[in-house]
Amino acid sequence: MSSNWDPLALRPPSHSEELKVSFPQEHVMLMTLNRPRHLNAMTPQLTTNLASILNWFDDEPSLWVVIVTGEGRAFCAGADLKAWLHNQSSGTANEQENVASSVHGFASISRRHTSCKPMIAAVNGSAYGGGVEMILNCDIVIASEDAVFALPEVKRGVLAAQGVIPRLGRVAGHQLASEMLLLGNTITAVQARDRFRFVNLVVEKSAVVPTALDIARQMAVNSPDSVQSSKEGLVLSQKHHFEEAVQTHSMSLVSKRLYHGANIKEGLAAFSEKRKPRWSNPAKL
Repeated sequence: MSSNWDPLALRPPSHSEELKVSFPQEHVMLMTLNRPRHLNAMTPQLTTNLASILNWFDDEPSLWVVIVTGEGRAFCAGADLKAWLHNQSSGTANEQENVASSVHGFASISRRHTSCKPMIAAVNGSAYGGGVEMILNCDIVIASEDAVFALPEVKRGVLAAQGVIPRLGRVAGHQLASEMLLLGNTITAVQARDRFRFVNLVVEKSAVVPTALDIARQMAVNSPDSVQSSKEGLVLSQKHHFEEAVQTHSMSLVSKRLYHGANIKEGLAAFSEKRKPRWSNPAKL
């Protein structure tokens, strides 16, 4: 893999006890939502923590993959509806402005599109509302066999507005997306995998994080420049038509870093010399 990994040298930003951050294996960061008594429902503090940690992660060359999971029996129950009611009742709610001005969306994840580093969701339990919005913007989704998913906003008179509507429509198709969005009913992990197509693997509950770590390890065996440029190409394909996406990707800074960096030479040399490549951290953009 690489020879420049030193987790003790990593200095993530300070954060509250609502978020746990660890580095369980080479080039991998694990974030655990840590409000189990509240089913890991999102708070302003937790959102701030996630934004700070993810911005730092994006700028840290030695970290190549991030995994997000939840503590306890839930992944994330979404927004704090009691706080939302208070804001509505007091006249301080400004939902339209908040959605329009939110760069990265719910939990600083649901609309995060500026990072080319892979994000894996390790769904350890139930995911509702904003929790599903977060999952739909991850690159790989591992779900516990007892995990359930729902977009129940229509049952509460609110709206799933932080990116999941166009994303689910693209992934599942209009009719199946309508089923989740307009009925607000709960679906199983197997249905999320086989019908709605936003879950990659369904595993035993005890295997959720280990499976995510194994997927991260498989990613980290590959060139980080190639992995990150490939993800950027996927993201661009959601923004542009085919040829425009190809042209924009080919001329991007991430592609330039790949073609002019050390890892492309290392990968080709390792193939020629019949040995495993020794990747280096990508240069900062």
